[in-house]
Amino acid sequence: MAKKTKYYVVWSGRKKGIFTSWEECRKSIEGFHQARYKSFETKTQAQQAYENPYYDYFKIKKEEDSAQPNNIAARLKDEFNQGQLPVIDSLCVDAACSGNPGVMEYRGVHILTGKQIFYYRHPYGTNNIGEFLALVHGLSYLKRHNLPQPLYTDSVNAMKWVMQKKCKTKLEDNAKTHDLFEYIHRAEQWLANNTYTTQILKWDTERWSEIPADFGRKK
Repeated sequence: MAKKTKYYVVWSGRKKGIFTSWEECRKSIEGFHQARYKSFETKTQAQQAYENPYYDYFKIKKEEDSAQPNNIAARLKDEFNQGQLPVIDSLCVDAACSGNPGVMEYRGVHILTGKQIFYYRHPYGTNNIGEFLALVHGLSYLKRHNLPQPLYTDSVNAMKWVMQKKCKTKLEDNAKTHDLFEYIHRAEQWLANNTYTTQILKWDTERWSEIPADFGRKK
């Protein structure tokens, strides 16, 4: 039996349009930052999709049991291999706090492999501080290793603080938090003294489920 033809719509890539083979589609999107594409079973479906915004089609259902980085990464990679989802070789960061303030943690995760690249914990901090420090740590890591990957965060606040080069926390600097504030000052100093080419991108939780660096503690 002849293999059924699939139709691949590329909304954003080196070449936009409708392709009838995965290899043609791959050449257009592989390595292309923020490529947008999806496969369809019929030519009519593909033509209708191409005439509409990709947002109408580029969605992923949330999975309650996929909070761990490796599970999310595996699902994303599987979708990519099937030509359903553009996955970029990138780093993502996230923070968690048991109480706010409380025990604060953050980490950086490589999306395609689910590998934890870095991790930090402090016995007393806030989630916003963690998101800010995670983002600066990610920027520093990518620059230090001369890596071109973009950096994802789900925190608009952290993106704003990084842009302003200032952690605008209301947490008090005292004996309990002094070492944390020293860490914050080092992060601010790094931002003041360094330039970087890394793209900081907002992770779209609604469409892509939780960010792979998520600690999976949401109730």
